[in-house]
Amino acid sequence: MAVTTLKRKLRRKRQGQNTRVLKIKQLNAKPVIKNVDVEEIKKSFSN
Repeated sequence: MAVTTLKRKLRRKRQGQNTRVLKIKQLNAKPVIKNVDVEEIKKSFSN
């Protein structure tokens, strides 16, 4: 009985694993904290 590798199935499985890892990385990524001056923004809208 010969054993063959199911290349297409492996490729699809790896693709699913990689997308899952990327999703987890995106969820764990912290956004860059910027100092925002609220008063300046309010002034720009009032003009």
